[in-house]
Amino acid sequence: MNLSTATKAIRLSNAATAATTSITSSALDCKGFDGALFIVSMGAIGATSVCTAKLQQSSDDGVADAYSDLLDTSISIADDDDNQLVMIDITKPQKRYLKLVLARATATAVVDGIMAQLYNPKNEPTTHDSATVVGFELHNSPAEGTA
Repeated sequence: MNLSTATKAIRLSNAATAATTSITSSALDCKGFDGALFIVSMGAIGATSVCTAKLQQSSDDGVADAYSDLLDTSISIADDDDNQLVMIDITKPQKRYLKLVLARATATAVVDGIMAQLYNPKNEPTTHDSATVVGFELHNSPAEGTA
């Protein structure tokens, strides 16, 4: 088994310049998967910046069921956590759609992007999101040589 054929990679939010505004990712449709790993790539974080990442869910992508916070999914990001990753992993979400909300306040913080990795698919191999994944190769025990 290869990890890349048993997961689905999706970019949920592009990079965001230094600011104090909140960022809400695109919706992640979890249909056909048992879990999702959200990865927030932080850039430079200003001294005294207050950042938190949390997850929200909805059964219909906010059409009639508004997104609601998920209990205990909030992670505080310290102002000295520059250029590090924040990860929130959820298994068996109760509703189909998830979003990550990154609050930035007090001082500016740069975000390099927000990604998600869906895993434990009902069917393998999976297909990566062609709108956000530009290339994919699978190699099994390759020989040395020119790449």
